[in-house]
Amino acid sequence: MTSGWSARVLNAFGASAAQYDASAELQRTMARQLARRCRHSAIPAGLWVDLGSGTGCLADALEQQHPGQSVLRVDGSDAMLRSQTGAGTTLLHDLNEGLPTWSSAPTLLCSSFVLHWLDDPPERLRHWFDQLAPGGWLALTVPVDGSFEQWHQAAERAGVPCTALPFPQMELLLAAVPEQAVRWKRKQRFSSNGRHPLELLRPMIRTGADTTPSAGLGPSEWRRVFRSWPDPEHPTLSWHVFTLMLQR
Repeated sequence: MTSGWSARVLNAFGASAAQYDASAELQRTMARQLARRCRHSAIPAGLWVDLGSGTGCLADALEQQHPGQSVLRVDGSDAMLRSQTGAGTTLLHDLNEGLPTWSSAPTLLCSSFVLHWLDDPPERLRHWFDQLAPGGWLALTVPVDGSFEQWHQAAERAGVPCTALPFPQMELLLAAVPEQAVRWKRKQRFSSNGRHPLELLRPMIRTGADTTPSAGLGPSEWRRVFRSWPDPEHPTLSWHVFTLMLQR
């Protein structure tokens, strides 16, 4: 049964499926980067799976770069899967319930901007790695702790809770998998600029990525946060994104 948290997340993404791609610039960028990284790795043919496929950007890029190789697109949101324009096979499944049952072990599990939405990301990562076929690969991008530092600083200065989604710690993700399995890793920092802090948060609202376990703030509290934003005349918002390539 889908948990309350999963249901909230999936419902939010489902409600935003039609407009997701128009506002998910960073997500598209990272999915395409990950697909290019996979192209430079000797990933065996077989069962390739995009975990949390969303609108299909990562799966589409992988199939374009590997003609003849299909990618199974797994997501817990039916609306997201129905919004895909590719011809690939889709599977409706909530990843917080574990992985589906495969007829054969996957040779590639890939996922972009999904793991941080799941319960206990390090344990999920460990489980994904354990399900690979011998010699199989796990390719991942995920926002990590340190993201949204400007938002956290503003909330602290304003004396209100920061309602940003907590992100996993990169060190705990690495500790969850065998060190010898790491084939490539990189942490990148991306910053967006806007005229007002709210402008920086709007892409998350439009894509359904604004769900948080924290209690919401009232209008007056949000105004205090915006007034307390670092360099309010030139506000920025930064992501720290971790890319990891593992081979079993």
